[in-house]
Amino acid sequence: MFRVIDTETCGLEGGIVEIASIDVIDGKMMNPMSDLVCPDRPISSRAMAIHRITPAMVAGKPYIEDVIGRYQGSPCYVAHNASFDRRVLPEMGGEWLCTMKMARQLWPGRKYGNQALRHSLQLDVTPPAGLHAHRALYDCYVTAALLLRIMEESGQQLTGLRTLAQPASRDVAADIFPFGKYRGQPVALIARKDPGYLRWMLDNLTDLRPAFRQTLQRYLKGQP
Repeated sequence: MFRVIDTETCGLEGGIVEIASIDVIDGKMMNPMSDLVCPDRPISSRAMAIHRITPAMVAGKPYIEDVIGRYQGSPCYVAHNASFDRRVLPEMGGEWLCTMKMARQLWPGRKYGNQALRHSLQLDVTPPAGLHAHRALYDCYVTAALLLRIMEESGQQLTGLRTLAQPASRDVAADIFPFGKYRGQPVALIARKDPGYLRWMLDNLTDLRPAFRQTLQRYLKGQP
């Protein structure tokens, strides 16, 4: 099970005003939840212009510590730009995966905002009526649809998704074909579709970068 999670905040420094989640289980979206939250600081005008959550909407709402228990308990959380949501939700244990990082691996050269990917990939998304982009539950539906597309196109479940969502410090370029007929495509995808091409490269190209050669060998061993 993956729990897709999203937060809306008072600004870049945090202060949650809304939290939402959707569970992805066996390829289906289930158990949508959302809560408006009384923040611990004023909502900035810039943030308000994005999510359109006003002080009046959160007045009298519970604090994040009063609702966070509903969202805890998943072994794996997924978010778009997960480093931000993880930072404002330090109470959440478990593993975190980032759909933005995975999208960068699978589809180089695109715009990687949630809505940009929704439209460029023509994701099938039907959020609840009355919501709009940058409301937490709406964005959860988009991120969940993106996660399902990533799983479909990469052929990966949790182990492979960990590789796609690798930390920025890793040599990302080593996991992307730098030349040849699959130029710009992820090694993870080609290892599943055309492993013979990986073997041909290893057997015939003597000047491969060491990091790229190791990547080809790793995927051929079935250890993405």
